[in-house]
Amino acid sequence: MSQINVNRVTNANVYINGNSFLGKAEEIDLPKITAKMVEHKALGMAGSIELPAGFDKMEARIKWNSFYKDAMTHMANPYQAVNLQCRSSLENYTAAGRTGEAAVVCFIKGQFKTVPLGNFKQHDNVEMDSTLTVTYVKLEIAGQPVIEFDALSNIYKVDGVDILAQYKSNIGG
Repeated sequence: MSQINVNRVTNANVYINGNSFLGKAEEIDLPKITAKMVEHKALGMAGSIELPAGFDKMEARIKWNSFYKDAMTHMANPYQAVNLQCRSSLENYTAAGRTGEAAVVCFIKGQFKTVPLGNFKQHDNVEMDSTLTVTYVKLEIAGQPVIEFDALSNIYKVDGVDILAQYKSNIGG
């Protein structure tokens, strides 16, 4: 009988251009890499199918727990790309308890497209959401690349293998 092996990530820290925002971001939604699927139908086919035809745009969202001038100055310029990191610890559990920990790091490059000015409610702290348009994302676990996508360089790597290598060769780029 195989043993149950559980991975958990329960906390993280956000960095913008190398500066830590520990305790300032309440929540972060990392980008989603979404394949653009297009319908294919042809004479002789009993049905239609969907096939990949590129990737959709990516976004990330950060929920801030108050005003932070150093964060807001990054948000205020949509023409300036920022390097964002989300760092966390992946804990592994078995019947023996916690059996290991590994760093999980998501690297993001993008531009802020919203400048939140907050919402105010009596007796509640101000909360603000900022959104980034993302052009690059890379996820590493224990220092090993898992997935990397660079929309401006036509790079899409899974487990270190460039899935678009033949495509780039075919188009001469």
